[in-house]
Amino acid sequence: MTGKKITRRTFVADTGKIGLGVMIVPRHVLGGVGFQAPSDTMNFAVVGFGGMGSENALELAKTENLVAFADVDFAYSASKVAEKLKDDEKKDRPEGITLKQKFDKAARYSDFREMLDKQKDIDGVVIATPDHLHAVVAKAAMQNGKHVYVQKPLTYSVHEARVLRDLAIANPKIVTQMGNQGHSSDGARLVNEWIQSGIIGPVRDVHVWTNRPVVYWPQGVPRPTGSPPPAPGQSPFGNPFSFRYVNQLLASALGSYPVPPGLHWDLYVGPVAEDVPYHPIYHPFNWRGWINFGVGALGDMGAHLIDHPFWALGLTYPTSIEATSTQWGTMPIPPDPKAPAGSREARGYNKPVSYPVATSVHYQFPARGAQPPVKLNWYDGGLYPPRPDLLPDDITLKSEGGVIFIGEKGILMNDTYGSNPRLFPVSLTEEAALVPKTYERIPWSHEVNWVKAIKGETKASSPLEYAAQLTETMLLGIVALRTGQGRKILYDGDSMRVTNIAEANQYLTREYRAGWAV
Repeated sequence: MTGKKITRRTFVADTGKIGLGVMIVPRHVLGGVGFQAPSDTMNFAVVGFGGMGSENALELAKTENLVAFADVDFAYSASKVAEKLKDDEKKDRPEGITLKQKFDKAARYSDFREMLDKQKDIDGVVIATPDHLHAVVAKAAMQNGKHVYVQKPLTYSVHEARVLRDLAIANPKIVTQMGNQGHSSDGARLVNEWIQSGIIGPVRDVHVWTNRPVVYWPQGVPRPTGSPPPAPGQSPFGNPFSFRYVNQLLASALGSYPVPPGLHWDLYVGPVAEDVPYHPIYHPFNWRGWINFGVGALGDMGAHLIDHPFWALGLTYPTSIEATSTQWGTMPIPPDPKAPAGSREARGYNKPVSYPVATSVHYQFPARGAQPPVKLNWYDGGLYPPRPDLLPDDITLKSEGGVIFIGEKGILMNDTYGSNPRLFPVSLTEEAALVPKTYERIPWSHEVNWVKAIKGETKASSPLEYAAQLTETMLLGIVALRTGQGRKILYDGDSMRVTNIAEANQYLTREYRAGWAV
Protein backbone atom coordinates (compact mmCIF):
# COMPACT_ATOMS: atom_id res chain seq x y z
CA MET A 1 0.00 0.00 0.00
CA THR A 2 1.14 3.58 -0.62
CA GLY A 3 0.48 6.56 1.61
CA LYS A 4 -0.76 6.70 5.19
CA LYS A 5 -4.47 6.10 5.70
CA ILE A 6 -6.37 8.00 8.38
CA THR A 7 -8.43 5.54 10.37
CA ARG A 8 -10.90 6.20 13.14
CA ARG A 9 -8.45 4.76 15.64
CA THR A 10 -5.45 6.89 14.61
CA PHE A 11 -7.63 9.98 14.38
CA VAL A 12 -8.97 9.55 17.91
CA ALA A 13 -5.45 8.84 19.23
CA ASP A 14 -3.96 11.89 17.51
CA THR A 15 -6.66 14.27 18.69
CA GLY A 16 -6.07 13.08 22.22
CA LYS A 17 -2.43 14.15 21.89
CA ILE A 18 -3.06 17.67 20.64
CA GLY A 19 -5.67 18.58 23.20
CA LEU A 20 -9.39 18.95 23.66
CA GLY A 21 -9.52 22.41 22.12
CA VAL A 22 -9.49 21.09 18.58
CA MET A 23 -12.55 18.96 19.25
CA ILE A 24 -14.84 21.91 19.87
CA VAL A 25 -14.25 23.53 16.46
CA PRO A 26 -17.48 23.14 14.42
CA ARG A 27 -17.26 20.53 11.68
CA HIS A 28 -18.40 22.91 8.95
CA VAL A 29 -15.44 25.16 9.77
CA LEU A 30 -13.07 22.24 9.37
CA GLY A 31 -14.34 20.91 6.10
CA GLY A 32 -17.22 22.86 4.63
CA VAL A 33 -20.66 21.70 3.59
CA GLY A 34 -20.87 17.93 3.14
CA PHE A 35 -17.56 17.33 4.92
CA GLN A 36 -17.25 13.96 6.64
CA ALA A 37 -14.78 13.96 9.52
CA PRO A 38 -12.17 11.19 9.57
CA SER A 39 -13.67 10.02 12.85
CA ASP A 40 -16.89 9.28 10.96
CA THR A 41 -15.20 7.38 8.14
CA MET A 42 -15.28 3.58 8.26
CA ASN A 43 -12.75 1.06 6.97
CA PHE A 44 -14.23 -1.63 4.74
CA ALA A 45 -12.96 -4.75 3.01
CA VAL A 46 -14.55 -6.66 0.13
CA VAL A 47 -14.32 -10.42 -0.30
CA GLY A 48 -15.24 -11.46 -3.84
CA PHE A 49 -14.80 -8.27 -5.82
CA GLY A 50 -15.44 -9.26 -9.42
CA GLY A 51 -19.24 -9.13 -9.65
CA MET A 52 -21.63 -7.46 -7.20
CA GLY A 53 -18.68 -6.82 -4.90
CA SER A 54 -17.42 -4.13 -7.27
CA GLU A 55 -20.90 -2.57 -7.39
CA ASN A 56 -21.08 -2.50 -3.59
CA ALA A 57 -17.54 -1.09 -3.43
CA LEU A 58 -18.49 1.64 -5.91
CA GLU A 59 -21.14 2.82 -3.48
CA LEU A 60 -18.93 2.59 -0.38
CA ALA A 61 -16.01 4.36 -2.06
CA LYS A 62 -18.01 7.59 -2.28
CA THR A 63 -17.68 8.26 1.45
CA GLU A 64 -15.70 5.47 3.16
CA ASN A 65 -12.24 3.92 3.18
CA LEU A 66 -11.66 0.70 1.25
CA VAL A 67 -8.62 -0.77 2.94
CA ALA A 68 -8.48 -4.37 1.70
CA PHE A 69 -9.74 -6.73 -0.95
CA ALA A 70 -9.71 -10.51 -0.97
CA ASP A 71 -10.27 -12.25 -4.29
CA VAL A 72 -9.04 -15.32 -6.12
CA ASP A 73 -8.82 -13.54 -9.50
CA PHE A 74 -7.56 -9.96 -9.32
CA ALA A 75 -7.20 -9.72 -13.10
CA TYR A 76 -10.98 -10.04 -13.38
CA SER A 77 -11.46 -7.65 -10.45
CA ALA A 78 -9.30 -5.03 -12.19
CA SER A 79 -11.37 -5.41 -15.37
CA LYS A 80 -14.56 -4.64 -13.41
CA VAL A 81 -12.97 -1.50 -11.99
CA ALA A 82 -11.95 -0.43 -15.50
CA GLU A 83 -15.54 -0.86 -16.70
CA LYS A 84 -16.69 1.70 -14.14
CA LEU A 85 -14.35 4.49 -15.23
CA LYS A 86 -16.69 5.62 -18.02
CA ASP A 87 -20.45 6.05 -18.22
CA ASP A 88 -22.66 4.83 -21.06
CA GLU A 89 -21.71 7.91 -23.09
CA LYS A 90 -17.97 7.18 -22.61
CA LYS A 91 -17.56 10.18 -20.32
CA ASP A 92 -15.45 10.09 -17.16
CA ARG A 93 -17.41 8.72 -14.23
CA PRO A 94 -16.24 10.44 -11.01
CA GLU A 95 -17.33 7.65 -8.68
CA GLY A 96 -15.57 5.10 -10.89
CA ILE A 97 -12.35 7.11 -10.77
CA THR A 98 -12.63 7.28 -6.98
CA LEU A 99 -13.12 3.53 -6.82
CA LYS A 100 -10.03 2.90 -8.93
CA GLN A 101 -7.92 5.13 -6.74
CA LYS A 102 -9.00 3.24 -3.64
CA PHE A 103 -8.74 -0.14 -5.35
CA ASP A 104 -5.16 0.57 -6.38
CA LYS A 105 -4.12 1.64 -2.87
CA ALA A 106 -5.86 -1.10 -0.86
CA ALA A 107 -4.15 -4.24 0.43
CA ARG A 108 -4.84 -7.37 -1.61
CA TYR A 109 -5.19 -10.95 -0.45
CA SER A 110 -6.01 -14.14 -2.32
CA ASP A 111 -7.23 -15.80 0.90
CA PHE A 112 -9.82 -13.98 3.02
CA ARG A 113 -8.59 -15.84 6.11
CA GLU A 114 -5.19 -14.20 5.77
CA MET A 115 -6.86 -10.83 5.38
CA LEU A 116 -8.90 -11.25 8.57
CA ASP A 117 -5.80 -12.41 10.43
CA LYS A 118 -3.46 -9.63 9.28
CA GLN A 119 -5.66 -6.61 8.54
CA LYS A 120 -6.71 -5.31 11.96
CA ASP A 121 -8.14 -1.96 10.82
CA ILE A 122 -11.25 -3.42 9.14
CA ASP A 123 -14.63 -2.31 10.53
CA GLY A 124 -16.90 -4.12 8.09
CA VAL A 125 -16.71 -6.73 5.35
CA VAL A 126 -18.73 -6.97 2.13
CA ILE A 127 -19.07 -10.61 1.04
CA ALA A 128 -19.88 -11.06 -2.65
CA THR A 129 -18.34 -14.42 -3.48
CA PRO A 130 -20.20 -17.28 -5.18
CA ASP A 131 -22.97 -18.67 -2.96
CA HIS A 132 -21.01 -21.63 -1.63
CA LEU A 133 -18.58 -19.31 0.21
CA HIS A 134 -21.01 -16.80 1.71
CA ALA A 135 -21.51 -18.47 5.08
CA VAL A 136 -17.88 -19.52 5.44
CA VAL A 137 -16.63 -15.95 5.01
CA ALA A 138 -19.47 -14.29 6.93
CA LYS A 139 -19.05 -16.55 9.93
CA ALA A 140 -15.29 -15.93 10.06
CA ALA A 141 -15.78 -12.16 9.74
CA MET A 142 -18.46 -12.03 12.44
CA GLN A 143 -16.34 -14.14 14.78
CA ASN A 144 -13.66 -11.50 14.28
CA GLY A 145 -16.13 -8.82 15.35
CA LYS A 146 -16.67 -7.36 11.86
CA HIS A 147 -19.93 -5.95 10.59
CA VAL A 148 -21.03 -7.86 7.48
CA TYR A 149 -22.90 -7.11 4.27
CA VAL A 150 -23.60 -10.47 2.60
CA GLN A 151 -24.84 -10.70 -0.96
CA LYS A 152 -27.96 -12.72 -1.64
CA PRO A 153 -28.67 -15.53 -1.19
CA LEU A 154 -27.36 -15.21 2.33
CA THR A 155 -26.19 -18.84 2.39
CA TYR A 156 -25.89 -21.99 0.34
CA SER A 157 -27.86 -24.21 2.75
CA VAL A 158 -30.61 -24.07 5.35
CA HIS A 159 -28.15 -25.15 8.04
CA GLU A 160 -25.84 -22.24 7.18
CA ALA A 161 -28.74 -19.77 7.38
CA ARG A 162 -29.48 -20.97 10.90
CA VAL A 163 -25.81 -20.69 11.92
CA LEU A 164 -25.51 -17.07 10.72
CA ARG A 165 -28.86 -16.09 12.26
CA ASP A 166 -27.86 -17.51 15.63
CA LEU A 167 -24.50 -15.74 15.40
CA ALA A 168 -26.18 -12.42 14.60
CA ILE A 169 -28.62 -12.76 17.50
CA ALA A 170 -25.78 -13.64 19.88
CA ASN A 171 -23.78 -10.57 18.75
CA PRO A 172 -26.26 -7.67 18.55
CA LYS A 173 -23.49 -5.07 18.24
CA ILE A 174 -22.49 -6.54 14.87
CA VAL A 175 -24.55 -4.81 12.15
CA THR A 176 -25.59 -7.16 9.36
CA GLN A 177 -27.28 -6.75 6.00
CA MET A 178 -28.18 -9.06 3.12
CA GLY A 179 -27.71 -7.55 -0.33
CA ASN A 180 -31.33 -7.72 -1.49
CA GLN A 181 -31.45 -4.03 -2.32
CA GLY A 182 -35.15 -4.03 -3.18
CA HIS A 183 -35.84 -4.39 0.54
CA SER A 184 -34.78 -0.75 0.95
CA SER A 185 -36.97 0.55 -1.88
CA ASP A 186 -40.00 2.82 -1.62
CA GLY A 187 -41.94 0.31 -3.70
CA ALA A 188 -41.44 -2.44 -1.14
CA ARG A 189 -42.81 -0.20 1.59
CA LEU A 190 -45.81 0.75 -0.50
CA VAL A 191 -46.54 -2.95 -1.11
CA ASN A 192 -46.46 -3.54 2.66
CA GLU A 193 -48.78 -0.60 3.38
CA TRP A 194 -51.33 -1.60 0.75
CA ILE A 195 -51.38 -5.27 1.72
CA GLN A 196 -51.49 -4.64 5.45
CA SER A 197 -54.22 -2.00 5.17
CA GLY A 198 -56.46 -4.58 3.49
CA ILE A 199 -56.81 -2.81 0.14
CA ILE A 200 -57.11 -6.13 -1.73
CA GLY A 201 -58.55 -8.07 1.22
CA PRO A 202 -57.17 -11.30 2.73
CA VAL A 203 -54.48 -12.92 0.55
CA ARG A 204 -54.43 -16.70 0.08
CA ASP A 205 -52.42 -17.05 -3.13
CA VAL A 206 -49.23 -15.43 -4.40
CA HIS A 207 -47.46 -16.04 -7.73
CA VAL A 208 -43.79 -15.15 -8.22
CA TRP A 209 -41.81 -15.59 -11.44
CA THR A 210 -38.50 -14.78 -13.13
CA ASN A 211 -36.99 -15.51 -16.51
CA ARG A 212 -33.62 -16.43 -14.96
CA PRO A 213 -31.52 -18.37 -15.87
CA VAL A 214 -32.63 -18.05 -19.50
CA VAL A 215 -30.27 -15.73 -21.45
CA TYR A 216 -28.24 -15.16 -18.26
CA TRP A 217 -26.32 -18.38 -17.53
CA PRO A 218 -26.55 -22.05 -18.56
CA GLN A 219 -28.32 -24.71 -16.51
CA GLY A 220 -29.43 -28.24 -17.30
CA VAL A 221 -26.05 -28.95 -18.93
CA PRO A 222 -23.58 -31.77 -18.20
CA ARG A 223 -20.25 -31.30 -16.45
CA PRO A 224 -17.37 -30.92 -18.92
CA THR A 225 -15.23 -34.05 -19.10
CA GLY A 226 -12.46 -33.18 -21.51
CA SER A 227 -12.52 -36.83 -22.57
CA PRO A 228 -13.08 -38.22 -26.07
CA PRO A 229 -16.76 -38.86 -26.80
CA PRO A 230 -18.01 -42.40 -26.22
CA ALA A 231 -19.10 -44.58 -29.10
CA PRO A 232 -22.84 -44.54 -29.75
CA GLY A 233 -24.71 -47.33 -28.04
CA GLN A 234 -27.46 -49.59 -29.27
CA SER A 235 -30.90 -48.02 -29.50
CA PRO A 236 -34.25 -49.85 -29.68
CA PHE A 237 -35.51 -46.93 -31.75
CA GLY A 238 -32.84 -47.19 -34.43
CA ASN A 239 -31.24 -43.83 -33.63
CA PRO A 240 -28.29 -43.77 -31.20
CA PHE A 241 -28.63 -40.03 -30.54
CA SER A 242 -30.63 -40.40 -27.36
CA PHE A 243 -30.94 -37.59 -24.81
CA ARG A 244 -28.22 -39.25 -22.72
CA TYR A 245 -25.84 -39.70 -25.64
CA VAL A 246 -26.28 -36.11 -26.82
CA ASN A 247 -25.35 -34.96 -23.31
CA GLN A 248 -22.27 -37.20 -23.33
CA LEU A 249 -21.20 -35.62 -26.62
CA LEU A 250 -21.77 -32.14 -25.19
CA ALA A 251 -19.74 -32.94 -22.04
CA SER A 252 -16.89 -34.08 -24.25
CA ALA A 253 -17.15 -31.16 -26.66
CA LEU A 254 -16.81 -28.63 -23.82
CA GLY A 255 -13.20 -29.75 -23.52
CA SER A 256 -10.71 -29.18 -20.73
CA TYR A 257 -8.67 -26.08 -19.88
CA PRO A 258 -5.64 -25.26 -17.74
CA VAL A 259 -6.13 -22.96 -14.75
CA PRO A 260 -5.35 -19.41 -15.95
CA PRO A 261 -2.36 -17.63 -14.38
CA GLY A 262 -3.42 -15.62 -11.33
CA LEU A 263 -6.59 -17.62 -10.62
CA HIS A 264 -6.40 -19.44 -7.27
CA TRP A 265 -8.76 -22.26 -8.20
CA ASP A 266 -8.25 -24.22 -4.99
CA LEU A 267 -9.42 -21.22 -2.95
CA TYR A 268 -12.31 -20.70 -5.36
CA VAL A 269 -13.52 -24.27 -4.73
CA GLY A 270 -13.08 -23.62 -1.01
CA PRO A 271 -15.52 -25.67 1.10
CA VAL A 272 -16.66 -27.96 -1.73
CA ALA A 273 -15.77 -31.51 -0.70
CA GLU A 274 -15.72 -32.76 -4.28
CA ASP A 275 -12.72 -32.29 -6.56
CA VAL A 276 -14.02 -30.02 -9.34
CA PRO A 277 -11.48 -29.41 -12.13
CA TYR A 278 -11.27 -25.86 -13.42
CA HIS A 279 -13.30 -24.97 -16.50
CA PRO A 280 -14.20 -21.48 -17.80
CA ILE A 281 -17.88 -22.46 -17.80
CA TYR A 282 -17.87 -21.88 -14.02
CA HIS A 283 -16.02 -18.60 -13.58
CA PRO A 284 -16.96 -15.82 -13.77
CA PHE A 285 -20.73 -15.57 -13.13
CA ASN A 286 -21.91 -18.92 -14.51
CA TRP A 287 -21.26 -20.61 -11.16
CA ARG A 288 -24.88 -19.86 -10.23
CA GLY A 289 -26.16 -22.79 -12.27
CA TRP A 290 -23.83 -25.43 -10.79
CA ILE A 291 -24.78 -27.40 -7.67
CA ASN A 292 -21.26 -27.18 -6.23
CA PHE A 293 -21.21 -23.39 -6.26
CA GLY A 294 -24.70 -21.88 -6.48
CA VAL A 295 -28.38 -22.41 -5.83
CA GLY A 296 -29.77 -21.52 -9.24
CA ALA A 297 -32.41 -18.98 -10.19
CA LEU A 298 -34.38 -19.47 -6.97
CA GLY A 299 -31.34 -18.49 -4.92
CA ASP A 300 -30.44 -15.65 -7.24
CA MET A 301 -33.82 -13.94 -7.60
CA GLY A 302 -35.89 -15.30 -4.71
CA ALA A 303 -34.32 -12.74 -2.39
CA HIS A 304 -35.57 -9.98 -4.71
CA LEU A 305 -39.02 -11.45 -5.43
CA ILE A 306 -40.14 -13.76 -2.61
CA ASP A 307 -38.90 -11.07 -0.23
CA HIS A 308 -41.96 -8.85 -0.77
CA PRO A 309 -44.77 -11.34 -0.04
CA PHE A 310 -42.68 -12.86 2.75
CA TRP A 311 -42.35 -9.42 4.38
CA ALA A 312 -45.75 -7.92 3.58
CA LEU A 313 -47.72 -10.99 4.68
CA GLY A 314 -45.59 -11.70 7.77
CA LEU A 315 -44.77 -15.24 6.63
CA THR A 316 -42.55 -17.54 8.67
CA TYR A 317 -41.62 -21.16 7.97
CA PRO A 318 -43.57 -23.03 5.28
CA THR A 319 -45.22 -26.25 6.39
CA SER A 320 -44.98 -28.04 3.04
CA ILE A 321 -43.04 -27.62 -0.20
CA GLU A 322 -43.18 -29.44 -3.53
CA ALA A 323 -41.25 -28.81 -6.71
CA THR A 324 -41.08 -29.93 -10.31
CA SER A 325 -38.67 -29.10 -13.09
CA THR A 326 -37.20 -29.80 -16.47
CA GLN A 327 -34.17 -32.11 -16.80
CA TRP A 328 -31.13 -31.67 -14.53
CA GLY A 329 -27.66 -31.45 -15.98
CA THR A 330 -25.81 -34.63 -15.01
CA MET A 331 -22.52 -36.50 -15.11
CA PRO A 332 -22.29 -40.30 -15.41
CA ILE A 333 -21.04 -42.22 -12.37
CA PRO A 334 -19.66 -45.64 -13.46
CA PRO A 335 -20.66 -48.86 -11.64
CA ASP A 336 -18.83 -49.52 -8.38
CA PRO A 337 -18.00 -53.24 -8.05
CA LYS A 338 -17.61 -52.82 -4.28
CA ALA A 339 -21.08 -51.37 -3.79
CA PRO A 340 -23.97 -53.52 -2.43
CA ALA A 341 -25.64 -55.58 -5.11
CA GLY A 342 -28.72 -53.93 -6.56
CA SER A 343 -27.79 -50.44 -5.37
CA ARG A 344 -27.57 -47.51 -7.76
CA GLU A 345 -23.83 -47.34 -7.03
CA ALA A 346 -23.46 -50.93 -8.19
CA ARG A 347 -25.43 -50.20 -11.35
CA GLY A 348 -23.94 -46.78 -12.05
CA TYR A 349 -26.08 -43.68 -12.31
CA ASN A 350 -26.28 -40.10 -13.54
CA LYS A 351 -25.40 -37.59 -10.84
CA PRO A 352 -27.03 -34.12 -10.97
CA VAL A 353 -24.42 -31.39 -11.40
CA SER A 354 -26.33 -28.39 -12.76
CA TYR A 355 -29.82 -27.14 -11.96
CA PRO A 356 -32.72 -27.57 -14.39
CA VAL A 357 -33.45 -24.83 -16.90
CA ALA A 358 -36.93 -24.26 -15.45
CA THR A 359 -38.59 -25.07 -12.13
CA SER A 360 -41.80 -24.44 -10.26
CA VAL A 361 -42.06 -24.62 -6.48
CA HIS A 362 -45.18 -24.47 -4.34
CA TYR A 363 -45.02 -23.45 -0.68
CA GLN A 364 -47.81 -23.72 1.88
CA PHE A 365 -47.69 -21.29 4.83
CA PRO A 366 -49.93 -21.53 7.89
CA ALA A 367 -52.41 -18.91 9.08
CA ARG A 368 -50.95 -16.02 11.09
CA GLY A 369 -53.49 -14.73 13.59
CA ALA A 370 -56.45 -13.41 11.59
CA GLN A 371 -54.59 -13.84 8.29
CA PRO A 372 -55.49 -16.99 6.31
CA PRO A 373 -53.06 -19.68 5.11
CA VAL A 374 -51.06 -18.70 2.00
CA LYS A 375 -49.93 -20.73 -0.99
CA LEU A 376 -46.88 -19.15 -2.63
CA ASN A 377 -45.99 -20.34 -6.13
CA TRP A 378 -42.56 -19.85 -7.74
CA TYR A 379 -41.78 -20.15 -11.48
CA ASP A 380 -38.42 -19.66 -13.21
CA GLY A 381 -36.71 -20.41 -16.52
CA GLY A 382 -39.29 -18.51 -18.58
CA LEU A 383 -42.36 -20.16 -17.04
CA TYR A 384 -45.25 -17.83 -16.26
CA PRO A 385 -47.98 -18.06 -13.64
CA PRO A 386 -51.64 -18.40 -14.67
CA ARG A 387 -53.28 -15.05 -15.30
CA PRO A 388 -55.68 -14.01 -12.50
CA ASP A 389 -59.26 -13.40 -13.58
CA LEU A 390 -59.11 -9.79 -12.39
CA LEU A 391 -56.07 -8.98 -14.53
CA PRO A 392 -57.13 -7.01 -17.64
CA ASP A 393 -56.42 -8.78 -20.92
CA ASP A 394 -54.23 -5.94 -22.19
CA ILE A 395 -51.78 -6.20 -19.27
CA THR A 396 -48.65 -8.14 -20.25
CA LEU A 397 -46.75 -10.09 -17.64
CA LYS A 398 -43.15 -8.89 -17.81
CA SER A 399 -40.66 -11.51 -18.92
CA GLU A 400 -38.05 -10.47 -16.34
CA GLY A 401 -40.42 -11.37 -13.53
CA GLY A 402 -42.72 -10.05 -10.84
CA VAL A 403 -45.15 -10.82 -8.04
CA ILE A 404 -48.94 -11.16 -8.01
CA PHE A 405 -50.82 -11.05 -4.70
CA ILE A 406 -54.37 -12.41 -5.11
CA GLY A 407 -56.78 -11.04 -2.52
CA GLU A 408 -60.50 -11.40 -1.98
CA LYS A 409 -61.17 -7.86 -3.29
CA GLY A 410 -58.49 -7.51 -5.95
CA ILE A 411 -54.89 -8.13 -6.93
CA LEU A 412 -51.61 -6.31 -6.38
CA MET A 413 -48.71 -6.66 -8.80
CA ASN A 414 -45.13 -5.48 -8.48
CA ASP A 415 -42.03 -5.86 -10.63
CA THR A 416 -38.64 -7.16 -9.53
CA TYR A 417 -37.12 -5.39 -6.48
CA GLY A 418 -40.61 -4.31 -5.39
CA SER A 419 -40.81 -1.65 -8.08
CA ASN A 420 -43.95 -0.33 -9.78
CA PRO A 421 -46.67 -1.71 -7.44
CA ARG A 422 -50.14 -1.43 -8.99
CA LEU A 423 -53.69 -2.55 -8.22
CA PHE A 424 -56.49 -4.23 -10.15
CA PRO A 425 -59.27 -3.39 -10.53
CA VAL A 426 -57.86 0.11 -10.96
CA SER A 427 -60.76 1.49 -8.89
CA LEU A 428 -58.80 0.33 -5.81
CA THR A 429 -56.16 2.96 -6.57
CA GLU A 430 -58.31 5.78 -5.14
CA GLU A 431 -58.68 3.93 -1.85
CA ALA A 432 -54.96 3.09 -1.84
CA ALA A 433 -54.06 6.79 -2.17
CA LEU A 434 -55.54 7.36 1.29
CA VAL A 435 -53.40 4.70 2.99
CA PRO A 436 -50.94 6.40 5.37
CA LYS A 437 -47.19 5.87 5.08
CA THR A 438 -46.46 3.69 8.09
CA TYR A 439 -43.04 2.46 6.90
CA GLU A 440 -40.16 4.90 7.06
CA ARG A 441 -38.59 5.49 3.65
CA ILE A 442 -34.85 4.98 3.11
CA PRO A 443 -33.37 7.90 1.15
CA TRP A 444 -30.00 6.19 0.57
CA SER A 445 -28.74 3.09 -1.19
CA HIS A 446 -28.92 -0.30 0.51
CA GLU A 447 -25.15 -0.19 1.14
CA VAL A 448 -25.30 3.28 2.67
CA ASN A 449 -28.19 2.15 4.87
CA TRP A 450 -25.86 -0.53 6.27
CA VAL A 451 -23.04 1.98 6.81
CA LYS A 452 -25.34 4.42 8.60
CA ALA A 453 -26.63 1.57 10.77
CA ILE A 454 -23.04 0.78 11.76
CA LYS A 455 -22.62 4.45 12.73
CA GLY A 456 -25.78 4.28 14.84
CA GLU A 457 -27.73 6.68 12.63
CA THR A 458 -30.45 4.25 11.54
CA LYS A 459 -31.35 0.54 11.51
CA ALA A 460 -30.27 -1.98 8.89
CA SER A 461 -33.02 -2.64 6.38
CA SER A 462 -32.47 -6.39 5.83
CA PRO A 463 -30.52 -7.72 8.85
CA LEU A 464 -29.62 -11.38 9.16
CA GLU A 465 -32.38 -11.96 11.71
CA TYR A 466 -34.85 -11.39 8.88
CA ALA A 467 -32.73 -12.34 5.88
CA ALA A 468 -31.84 -15.79 7.23
CA GLN A 469 -35.48 -16.85 7.50
CA LEU A 470 -36.25 -15.55 4.02
CA THR A 471 -33.20 -17.41 2.70
CA GLU A 472 -34.23 -20.62 4.46
CA THR A 473 -37.63 -20.45 2.77
CA MET A 474 -36.01 -19.97 -0.65
CA LEU A 475 -33.60 -22.86 -0.10
CA LEU A 476 -36.38 -25.20 1.02
CA GLY A 477 -37.52 -25.03 -2.59
CA ILE A 478 -34.12 -26.45 -3.59
CA VAL A 479 -34.48 -29.14 -0.89
CA ALA A 480 -37.86 -30.17 -2.33
CA LEU A 481 -36.47 -30.13 -5.86
CA ARG A 482 -33.55 -32.38 -4.92
CA THR A 483 -35.84 -34.71 -2.97
CA GLY A 484 -37.57 -35.63 -6.22
CA GLN A 485 -40.38 -34.99 -8.65
CA GLY A 486 -43.93 -35.66 -7.57
CA ARG A 487 -43.11 -35.60 -3.85
CA LYS A 488 -44.19 -33.15 -1.17
CA ILE A 489 -41.97 -32.53 1.85
CA LEU A 490 -43.50 -31.59 5.20
CA TYR A 491 -41.35 -29.20 7.20
CA ASP A 492 -41.07 -28.52 10.92
CA GLY A 493 -39.40 -25.13 11.06
CA ASP A 494 -38.97 -25.13 14.84
CA SER A 495 -36.77 -28.21 14.68
CA MET A 496 -35.37 -27.58 11.16
CA ARG A 497 -36.47 -31.02 10.00
CA VAL A 498 -38.35 -32.63 7.12
CA THR A 499 -40.77 -34.93 8.92
CA ASN A 500 -42.15 -37.21 6.22
CA ILE A 501 -39.16 -38.08 3.98
CA ALA A 502 -36.07 -38.81 6.05
CA GLU A 503 -33.58 -38.70 3.17
CA ALA A 504 -34.64 -35.13 2.32
CA ASN A 505 -32.88 -33.87 5.45
CA GLN A 506 -29.48 -34.44 3.85
CA TYR A 507 -30.20 -31.47 1.57
CA LEU A 508 -30.61 -29.08 4.52
CA THR A 509 -26.84 -29.02 4.84
CA ARG A 510 -23.83 -30.06 2.76
CA GLU A 511 -20.60 -31.98 2.95
CA TYR A 512 -17.57 -29.75 3.56
CA ARG A 513 -13.94 -30.08 2.67
CA ALA A 514 -11.78 -30.58 5.77
CA GLY A 515 -11.13 -27.30 7.56
CA TRP A 516 -13.97 -25.41 5.86
CA ALA A 517 -17.08 -26.52 7.78
CA VAL A 518 -19.67 -24.01 8.97
